[in-house]
Amino acid sequence: MDVAPQDDPKPQAPAEPGPGECCHSGCTWCVLDLYYDDLERYRSALAAWEARRKKVGVRSGNRTKKA
Repeated sequence: MDVAPQDDPKPQAPAEPGPGECCHSGCTWCVLDLYYDDLERYRSALAAWEARRKKVGVRSGNRTKKA
């Protein structure tokens, strides 16, 4: 399935928690743990997005002709 670049926006990195957002109390749902989970998903999504763009020959926002 080929996707036009305008229909396949680049994934956005998650916002990093601020310095005071983690209380360092060992919370079950620590903001840092959630951030690192989101960051891992972002990196996977970004790699998949880059692979799709490479497959359809898109570089720097411009389509390139395939031989």
